[in-house]
Amino acid sequence: MPLDGTHEPGTWDVSNKQVDRIESSGGTEGLLAAERPVVVVWTRGRHTGSIRKTPVMKVQDGDIYAAVGSKGGSPAHPEWYLNLLADPRVTLQDGPAVGDYTARTATGDERARWWALAVEAYPPYAEYQTRTDREIPVVLLEPAPGVS
Repeated sequence: MPLDGTHEPGTWDVSNKQVDRIESSGGTEGLLAAERPVVVVWTRGRHTGSIRKTPVMKVQDGDIYAAVGSKGGSPAHPEWYLNLLADPRVTLQDGPAVGDYTARTATGDERARWWALAVEAYPPYAEYQTRTDREIPVVLLEPAPGVS
């Protein structure tokens, strides 16, 4: 069951319009950014409790997805990442499919493997990492228990 609550759009109009297009089409339109596939990750705002919906580049291996907290190489983490640190329950929409997932930040060898998959899916991530001193987080989104 998707996260429930009031959806509060973010501050970046481009992302809001993309989420609106994906949702209004039932997940059949708006699925590309920079000519690469995207998925929409729903988090619960850590301050407001509202639902936040963010398009992120699609990085997938089997039934596990990864979301990369690049923020274009900014020195600060994206808000969606801070939200899921506070509450790791997320909803993910991949096209018309919507499911419940649990988020966790990958570390060590697991992060290295997923980072390589992420850079393959969206090569600019490698350059973004050179812009910041922080390690860009790779968040694994795994099907929530009881979800098949």
